[in-house]
Amino acid sequence: MDLLADAAIDLIAEQGIRGLTHRAVDARATMPTGTTSAYLRTRRALVEAVAQRVVDLNRADYEARHLPVDPSAGPLPPLTAADLDQLATALALLLDTWLGPGRNRVLARYACQLEATHHHELRRLLAHGTPMREQIRGLLAQAGAVNPRRQGEQFVAFVDGLLFDRLVGTGGLAAPPPGTEESREDLRDAVRTLLRALTGR
Repeated sequence: MDLLADAAIDLIAEQGIRGLTHRAVDARATMPTGTTSAYLRTRRALVEAVAQRVVDLNRADYEARHLPVDPSAGPLPPLTAADLDQLATALALLLDTWLGPGRNRVLARYACQLEATHHHELRRLLAHGTPMREQIRGLLAQAGAVNPRRQGEQFVAFVDGLLFDRLVGTGGLAAPPPGTEESREDLRDAVRTLLRALTGR
């Protein structure tokens, strides 16, 4: 199933959501014709599989950078100013990865979300991002945010806007190339500024 979802992600990133068909996924995954439709019978199921795969891969990225991913783990000690600097660095590395090797994944997520705005039956795709939002709220609560729920929503919106601007907006024309130290430093400064604004530090 992951092989099919990964093939679908690449297809969407390269051709847009209109390029996503069962037959195209079969070809991209070098699987016999009919394989994708046997596992994911409808287009809705195919799009949902893509959305879930993106969430799973993003979660793995969080875990690889030792960021908290389980908000139910219980209270954690408060974050210090030095912790916030380390958090900004870790998040910058994560964003740089999503702008580079993970680029197709981000583009596929945007395409799926746009698809959901036009087709009501796919609206529940938007809920796939809820766990990540909960993780950010937990981090901001640790950092001393006054209203971590509201400020967590703001943080996600700002960072997602930064990604969007770098990938498909005019921001990509002036930003340092992904994968470079300049890119990571630029992203770190942006995230650190945002964390300071939301936590008052």
